Amino acid sequence: MQAKKTVMANTYTKGLLDPSKPMLGPVMDGGRIVVNTAAGCWGPMITPELQGGHEVSQPVYVEGAEPGDAIVIRIESVNITSKATASGNDEPQQGRFVSDPFVDKVCPHCGAKNPKSYIEGVGENAVRCAECGAPVAPFHFTNGYTIAFDGKHQVGLTLNKEAAEKVGADPKTCMQTPDNSVQNPIVCMAPHDLVGVATRCRTFIGQLGTTPKSTFPDSHNAGDFGQALIGAAHPYAKTQETLADKTDGHMDINKVRPGAVVIAPVKVKGAGVYVGDVHAMQGEGEIAGHTTDVCAEVSIQVSVLKGLDIDGPIILPNIDDVPRLAQPLTVDEKLVLDHLADEFDQPGYEESAPVSFVGTGATLNDALNNGMERCGKLFGMTIPEVMNRVTITGAIEIGRAPGVVSVSLRVPKERLAEKGLWDLVNEQYHME
Repeated sequence: MQAKKTVMANTYTKGLLDPSKPMLGPVMDGGRIVVNTAAGCWGPMITPELQGGHEVSQPVYVEGAEPGDAIVIRIESVNITSKATASGNDEPQQGRFVSDPFVDKVCPHCGAKNPKSYIEGVGENAVRCAECGAPVAPFHFTNGYTIAFDGKHQVGLTLNKEAAEKVGADPKTCMQTPDNSVQNPIVCMAPHDLVGVATRCRTFIGQLGTTPKSTFPDSHNAGDFGQALIGAAHPYAKTQETLADKTDGHMDINKVRPGAVVIAPVKVKGAGVYVGDVHAMQGEGEIAGHTTDVCAEVSIQVSVLKGLDIDGPIILPNIDDVPRLAQPLTVDEKLVLDHLADEFDQPGYEESAPVSFVGTGATLNDALNNGMERCGKLFGMTIPEVMNRVTITGAIEIGRAPGVVSVSLRVPKERLAEKGLWDLVNEQYHME
């Protein structure tokens, strides 16, 4: 099939990233993917039919992408379509799942496995089993809120009980759930523990990446959530070795927003680029476990970077999102450095530019080590060298507890050039 300049994606996975399933496309190398995303996390979590914690877009085949390559994903736009959403801290409902409440859900009344469901009324018992009518949502809120947005999605305001229930009575309209989505919109539960809290919108993409080498529940395509797959009692169980098939597309890093570039690993032919789990806002670290999941229109541009054999994503954030010490040197700083080098009879200083490595693991410490190891392997640095460079030219920032971080540092120009990354970094930060 001839590759297209633009591929529209408005079909979704059933919560599983399966490399054996058909992909959309192909899209040409350098082409665009436009996605009408379904909300992530809470909606899929209370939809037993979905066998993952998200409902991401059907992956797109990228022309010329082979395992061992990378896909450069330029985020062009992310426009929220939801008028409101709901979120909060979760607790699994015992008896409504077998081993993992995100994956192998069951009806506590009739025992149906991953049954279809429907919405009846508003509140915690609104989601019902299509086979017997019993309440079937595998999660409930320990502390939750419903939040509405202004028309331009500049700010959000959490709603009281009456307003939350009004939103919950028309959930698909308020959340603008895509036609092909099967999730139960989370606003149907109308949580309202936080009332009158005002915040700012700062939209980013929680799920952006490539298809893993073996089948993963979409929310578990990461080193922290993926730990739940090791020895699990469902068909998608992993060993410590096969967990390495993941691509860490589930980042929840708030730098992944319009203007940023994500360099994702290719582990299957055609890469299988997918998008989902857009958030209206999140601070440094998704500490509550969830944030404001929304539906959105996303446009990305994709190109193949041959032979960049990476295990997980690399981010080139917007300059405003680059940690202070990792930001490129200014002209004035370079003049001062010239004088300082002369004072000590030193030939000069290294040219460098910022790069952020995504690290994941069972804990934040494991994620930190993973991010530094990925950096060291790519650029031929020892871990102590990476540690020193991160300490004086970068930062470690939390993407998600329990185990996703971004490891930022300035990398020497010659090492970036050796890996074919200098032109890309130069384009992003206008180094020359």
